[in-house]
Amino acid sequence: MKNSIYYKILIGYIIFATLSLLLINTVISYKVMNMETARQAAELSSQADSVSSYCIKNNYYVHNSSNSSFNSSSDNYQKNMDRIPLTQDITLWIAGPANTILYSSFPQENPEKLPNLSEYFKNTYYAVGDFFGETKEEWLTVYSPIEKDGQNYGYVILNKPMPVVKNSHTRIMNMINITFIMMFAISMIILVIFSVCVYKPLTKIMTASKEYAMGNYKYKGLKIHSQDEMKILADSLTFMSSAFQNLYTAQKKFIANISHDFRSPLTSIKGYVEAMLDGTIPLKAQEKYLNIVLSETERLNKLTGSLLTLNSFDANGTMLELTDFDFLTIAKSTIASFEGQCNAKNIKIRLNHEHNAYLVHADQMKIQQVIYNLIDNAIKFSPNDSEIIITVYNKNGKVFIAVKDFGVGISSENQLKIWDRFYKVDDSRGKDKKGTGLGLAIVKEIIVAHNENINVISTEGVGTQFVFSLSKGKG
Repeated sequence: MKNSIYYKILIGYIIFATLSLLLINTVISYKVMNMETARQAAELSSQADSVSSYCIKNNYYVHNSSNSSFNSSSDNYQKNMDRIPLTQDITLWIAGPANTILYSSFPQENPEKLPNLSEYFKNTYYAVGDFFGETKEEWLTVYSPIEKDGQNYGYVILNKPMPVVKNSHTRIMNMINITFIMMFAISMIILVIFSVCVYKPLTKIMTASKEYAMGNYKYKGLKIHSQDEMKILADSLTFMSSAFQNLYTAQKKFIANISHDFRSPLTSIKGYVEAMLDGTIPLKAQEKYLNIVLSETERLNKLTGSLLTLNSFDANGTMLELTDFDFLTIAKSTIASFEGQCNAKNIKIRLNHEHNAYLVHADQMKIQQVIYNLIDNAIKFSPNDSEIIITVYNKNGKVFIAVKDFGVGISSENQLKIWDRFYKVDDSRGKDKKGTGLGLAIVKEIIVAHNENINVISTEGVGTQFVFSLSKGKG
């Protein structure tokens, strides 16, 4: 569980949420506090400038040669200053040039004295503090000079308690935290959807792959109902398991067949040799049985050669040496090599063709092997005193070759199986039981390697015809 992708993603989500909340409530909170303080300071500064303009406009100051100060002795002064619209949490001070408080909207909160404003504000228009310990709590303070004709008559100072500013900051941070929590909740919903749509199918695929790896190719638990890449992957894995199952079955069948085909001649050889050694077979009859041993040895040699041929096809992908050659030439030479077998069964091989030459582009040695195997197969399954017809003709830009016999034929259900290695149809083998079951498999491999096709047409009791195509040569 701890090593699963889902577990890692879940832990990653939790770590992400924890670090995000920590970041929001430290660095981002600090930035928001600074921004909110600056925003409210700008609002206070605007109000301070308005109050300063109001004082200049209403001549709330005195001016003579010896003294210039704010005029706080006017009868309407206190009344008019109280009319300035300020929010409840803002304190207004009017200070003279000597930093003395001449007017306060909340006298009970006045400090005993004001510090030097230039030192307190440090070249900024606002400051946060308690006037160097003169007030009970921290304030956000801004000031605006009361000036006319270049002459300074005092200052307008506005104060706002920092808890009010912090309350605003808290509201903003609450909105940020709630927004993040909502986004995280949505992401968790996405994670749940991910687990249903991706993780669960993935676990099914992993389980199936383990079952297939252990050889359980009949495992049926891999069922994905979605129509996406997971479905494609599951179907591919199911197809692969089916192919492995077929391969495993074919391998068992291959081993059984090859064991049988090797055991039979070896048993005969062993039996005859032992009989000759212990005297069961008299000396005069040994020549006959030695010929049988030789025949069985040749059968083993032929079987071994066929296996090596098929193995070279599998290992090398059937490497071809393509050349242009006359098919009739190799066909005639191959037919001549069967003269002895044909005479023994009184079989005639007839080669039909319209032209004097049929130039093809193929591997000459391998095509000769194809013709040899097909003729050998036809002779094997043909009755005595019959005929084998080989027809060569041009069609659709290719050269076609048909090898037809009039033997026992092949049933329709067996026609697709004859290309399998070691496959033998008992009722179509005739009297010759020495076939290896590899001849047609080799033929199929060679023709497919040439990117051509071979087909069989057969009727039981009538005969069989194999037809394959080759590319035309240039000439």
